[in-house]
Amino acid sequence: MDLNPIMDAFDRVTKKQKLSISKTQEVIDQIIEEIEKEIGAIQSDSSLDPKSVLAELKRKLQEIAPLSQLEGPQKELNIALSKYPKQLEKSFNSDISKAYRNVEFDTHVVNEIIASHFYRQGLFEIGDCFISETGEPESAAAMRCLFSEMYQILEAIKSKNLEPALKWAATNSDKLRENKSDLQLKLHHLQFVEILQKQSRSEALHYLRTHIAPFAPNHMAEIQKLMACLLWAGKLDTCPYPELLSSGNWNMVAEELMRQFCNLLGQSSDSPLSVTIAAGVQGLPPLLKFLTVMSGKKQEWQTMKQLPVPVELDREFQFHSIFVCPVSKEQSTDDNPPMLMPCSHVLCKQSINKMSKNGTKTFKCPYCPSDIDATQCRPVFF
Repeated sequence: MDLNPIMDAFDRVTKKQKLSISKTQEVIDQIIEEIEKEIGAIQSDSSLDPKSVLAELKRKLQEIAPLSQLEGPQKELNIALSKYPKQLEKSFNSDISKAYRNVEFDTHVVNEIIASHFYRQGLFEIGDCFISETGEPESAAAMRCLFSEMYQILEAIKSKNLEPALKWAATNSDKLRENKSDLQLKLHHLQFVEILQKQSRSEALHYLRTHIAPFAPNHMAEIQKLMACLLWAGKLDTCPYPELLSSGNWNMVAEELMRQFCNLLGQSSDSPLSVTIAAGVQGLPPLLKFLTVMSGKKQEWQTMKQLPVPVELDREFQFHSIFVCPVSKEQSTDDNPPMLMPCSHVLCKQSINKMSKNGTKTFKCPYCPSDIDATQCRPVFF
């Protein structure tokens, strides 16, 4: 969805509003200045006739003409405000039913995806209710058990209780190391700071020696900073490493724990349903635009086997890039990856090897007259 028109319309409204406010303040200042002048004149010369002073003030205010000065900027602001809702309606009130296709869904699979989404978000009661009302078997609620432990740990972290998280990290320490995650050290770091803030320096030192020292071979610089914090026991707010004490560290550790927990379960940290909807929202506008132009060919749209227009999605939505070699007509694989030739055309590795006789001679690119040396071709990643 292109939000630029909405942003432009909003910017116009804010610009006109600022101009209107500025002009209003300017006029008010002029009125106050004239009133203060006349008050000063009366106070300095008691012989002045108040009626003549008020008459002079009235004349000057008429010359200022505040209503006339404010009318222009206010009119421009009203015009911008009246156009903004129209732009919103134009951008957000599209009839998305035009892009609908009669696709057969496996109801059981869809229900499992929705229930899994609720459990991923920690909405266990809603997930249970959904499973019950859809009549899905208990196997569909298997995700509940998987994510229940994770949310119990996250709730404990919100309460500044790291014991469940530390216990889980210790149990899965080998797998976390395989994933190159330093989650366990981050948890001990938070616990160390908590002890140093709420208990004594000696207890914090004992905790560091017992639980953090084993990480020294790979994390010496971080541990040295924690050691230095011992010198500021009782006055950590003056410590030269404020980033170690930031409350944002708790949120980052919670997010890292969620990612690693899902990773060990073989699941993505983002809900597949959320990702699918977000990708659909991004891909829907070009389809709606195409179908508006081709409004008379709805039946043709229902039978198309591929999208009629290119739909550009952000990189976070590109999971399964597929390349089909134009020579062999075969899909690329890990053993037969796509290769970028010096002329910027792409073929699969096996096709290049075949055409170059395993790299012993040059060959012509199928798309252009360039002579290709197989040794100059390199893998390309979509």
